[in-house]
Amino acid sequence: MMSVLMTGVCVLLSLLTVGQGSQVDKGFVSRAGVMYNSRPYSSMITVTNGEQFGNWTWPEMCPPDYLAVGFSLRVESMQYGLDDTALNGIRLICSKGESRSFLYTVESHTGYYGEWTEPQYCPKGHLISFQLRVEPHQGLFGDDTAANNIRFRCSSFPVLEGQGQSWGEYGHWSAECTDGGGICGIETKMEEHQGGLDDSTMNDVRFHCCANKSPQ
Repeated sequence: MMSVLMTGVCVLLSLLTVGQGSQVDKGFVSRAGVMYNSRPYSSMITVTNGEQFGNWTWPEMCPPDYLAVGFSLRVESMQYGLDDTALNGIRLICSKGESRSFLYTVESHTGYYGEWTEPQYCPKGHLISFQLRVEPHQGLFGDDTAANNIRFRCSSFPVLEGQGQSWGEYGHWSAECTDGGGICGIETKMEEHQGGLDDSTMNDVRFHCCANKSPQ
């Protein structure tokens, strides 16, 4: 019995050591989920070219004093004659100030298809506005993909473009988060699975803005 306990302790210590090394080398990433969805926000930014299908889902918010500094997309690859859905989800990556050692992710409701792309980050600062690539409704017998890709503008001026699909066109940029603030939350407009009919999944997205209370 004692040897079993000692083995368990050794395994636990090994896991802790690995965890600490990962935290130092790559940062610690945790899902915030709906834990902070009551966080107050100063404004919401939207675009005008989102598509018509589905419903707005729950918000997910970065923790207090955290802002979005990066993102990842859930994208279904081209289906070559089968039903394409393109962009299925957007995951925001939140940090406090310029520290990237402890990160939270938030994503609202996502679709069911595709894989998550490699995260992209602002070299400095946080996300402040966005532009959405959308394929318009394709008619009764067409294959709707709706939202295909997204671009974000950073407060340090670079523009980051996701690794989404290429159907449709980019619309106008959203307004920017004001007064030095940035994106701090997300809500998605999602069409639920259509049971063998045409799926479009993500149709639109909108983001919450919060004040920047971290030291620059």
